[in-house]
Amino acid sequence: MILLTFLWCVAGLACLIAGAALMKAWLTAKRFERLAESYWELRYEHGQLASRLGRLEAQSTPDRAAAPDHQVGTRGGTSFVPLSTLKR
Repeated sequence: MILLTFLWCVAGLACLIAGAALMKAWLTAKRFERLAESYWELRYEHGQLASRLGRLEAQSTPDRAAAPDHQVGTRGGTSFVPLSTLKR
């Protein structure tokens, strides 16, 4: 009888621990969802600000020929290189 009671206590404790782990996983998933949403919002805002800055720079220097050579065509980012050019 004592052994049966002990086993029920162990099973109950295991269920409580599993429930706590499930709750922790659910809260972590919700937090990750909020972080991912914030990331994409910030990335969108960054793109919007970059395009606004590009328009402002274009307005401040309307004649690209008058700009110094080191500023022409440089945007500070990486450019796309097709793989077919690298295979040659």
